[in-house]
This record gives sequence, structure tokens and C-alpha cells, in this order.
Amino acid sequence: MFSMSVPWWEFVLRGVAVYLFLLVFLRLTGKRQTGQYAPFDLVLLLILSNAVQNSMNAGDNSLVGGLISASTLLSCHVALAHLSFRHPRISRWVDGKAQKLIDQGQIDRAVMRSELLTHDDLEAALRAGGCLNAHEVERATIETNGQITVVLRQRSGAA
Repeated sequence: MFSMSVPWWEFVLRGVAVYLFLLVFLRLTGKRQTGQYAPFDLVLLLILSNAVQNSMNAGDNSLVGGLISASTLLSCHVALAHLSFRHPRISRWVDGKAQKLIDQGQIDRAVMRSELLTHDDLEAALRAGGCLNAHEVERATIETNGQITVVLRQRSGAA
């Protein structure tokens, strides 16, 4: 339970490597993957966690090894959060930046393609924002967390 089959520093090194790999991998897959969890997205995350487990623990199932791995991941996360807060360039790399999906009723299909958003995804976001058609939208933005924010056009002739 307490004896480890690999040195403690190897857990740290493996944990940092897996954390960085997953960070880059998930960042490259687009905002949709982290902001809107469809069933296949959840399955992917569960399988990923199982797939990287052995690369992190090197076959060591000791309590101490698991605690070192967990502490390493949490430390990486806290360190990256602090770096992102202090350095906007790092924050933009990690979180990306918000992008306009619709401007004055015109859909930007290039943004939809780059973020892997389907027309059904956009229609669902518009419905959630209180409209049915893109021409009713002044601006729709995909935020850094993958959520889509919709601002409706002002309706003229309100009595």
C-alpha cells in the first residue's frame, strides 16, 4: 500500500507530461468539445482518463503513488490558472478567445467550421437565446468556454 515500484519524481514527471499532452489535445479539438458535453464527448473523456492512467502510474498501484499523481495534476492545474491570470497571452492560448458566429444576422460559416459546430448546434443555441432564425440576431458569440451567447436585434415599433 505504501511502497512504490518507481521513484516519486517519476510520478511527477509522468503527471506533468500527461497533463500537458491532454491540455494541448483538448485545446486543439475546439471549444465545442469542452463547452457542450454530448454523450460521445463524455465517453471520450472517460476513456481518455482510463487510457492515460497507466502512463501516469507506470503500473504502480500504491496509495502514495496515486496521491503523488493526483497532487501533481492538481498542482499543474493551479499553476496554469495562476499563469493564465497573470499573463493574457497564456490565457488566450489555453482558453482561446471568443469568436463571432453571427453578426447582424449573417452566419460566419468559417467560424462554425473551425469550431466544429453543426447547423443543428447553432439552431439549438438560437432557440435557447429566444429566437428561431439568424436574421433575428444582432450578434451571436461562441465564448471561450464553448457556450454560445445570443444578442437579439432590437425590435422596432414597440407600442
